[in-house]
Amino acid sequence: MGIEVPQALYALPVDIDLLAASIAGVQRASGEIPWHEGGKTDPWDHVEAVMGLTVGGYINEAKKAYEWLANIQLDDGSWYSAYRDGIPEDRTKESNMSSYIAVGLFHYYLITRDKKFLSSMWPTLSAGIDFTLSMQGPGGEIYWARNPQGEIDPMALLTGSSSIFLSLRCALVIATLLGKKKPSWERALVRLRDAIHFRPHLFCKEKARFSMDWYYPILCGAMTGLEAIKRLENSWDKFVVAGLGIRCVSDRPWITMAETSELTLALIAVGRRELAAQVFTWIQDKRFIDGTYWCGVTFPDMVIWPAEKITWTNGVVIMAFDALNNITPAAQLFNHAFWEDTSRHALYRSSLLNDAASLAEEKEQTAEMRG
Repeated sequence: MGIEVPQALYALPVDIDLLAASIAGVQRASGEIPWHEGGKTDPWDHVEAVMGLTVGGYINEAKKAYEWLANIQLDDGSWYSAYRDGIPEDRTKESNMSSYIAVGLFHYYLITRDKKFLSSMWPTLSAGIDFTLSMQGPGGEIYWARNPQGEIDPMALLTGSSSIFLSLRCALVIATLLGKKKPSWERALVRLRDAIHFRPHLFCKEKARFSMDWYYPILCGAMTGLEAIKRLENSWDKFVVAGLGIRCVSDRPWITMAETSELTLALIAVGRRELAAQVFTWIQDKRFIDGTYWCGVTFPDMVIWPAEKITWTNGVVIMAFDALNNITPAAQLFNHAFWEDTSRHALYRSSLLNDAASLAEEKEQTAEMRG
């Protein structure tokens, strides 16, 4: 059957202030953002929640959240998979969790243009990317984790590797902004892209049941154009429940707001904005009485599960609404056209040239004063 949209509908208003405030309300004094009150924190979802804060204007809270990551980063550049009140709970070290900070920091920069903060976070970002790339396999794939004993589990996940693809892209732009050269990162990005495009056998097939494996290569920009459209069409009926949202797992009757919001972003990325708006409307009635979004709901019985109010769910809802309405400069972060627009790269080069010109001018002034 493939993708069908009967009529162009536009997403109902989302109260960004309310959702961002709900995330800020769960944030610890340390900067840590757990899944929910009393819940665990993982570095990837922590960043997802921070991006919601940034769109909502909670800039100081966002900075504090990134600084928390810098403060707890391990000597090898990684983070543990889970913490609770800052205490490690799961000492697995996952590759995608150690690189996603690059996406968050570039998102933060697009909104704030705070290059000074980027510079202060560079050692953290650089170490995280280097840790992740230490697990790149011979075919370009990236293995998912090191166990608590430090041993690599030689299994690659398509969702995780796609997330790392976007993280590498963002890290390379940040490097350019800061005048850093990272040719090894550039080579790793090409190898990873080729693995996702041409060597699907390298990735765990058991995860194909999960909708994220379906749309993440598109969301993160590893697959674009007709290839991306065809991928969306081929599995549309497998994961999409029209009028309700997106299944988390193809063989389970469970719709999740995060996956629905992420598919919204993926559709915008390939230029299907009207369809994205249609999909996003499906979750607008799936909110708690306080206006925050459910994590998920079963169907047809419509049981809310889990019952907790999840920070990163509300974070990605904010990002999807931003992308639909171009509220902030970060609205284009997942858009393929953004990455293909050479004028953007010219902007970054211009920024560097302006910095160099300013430095040269300062040197001339100093020389004149000395003369």
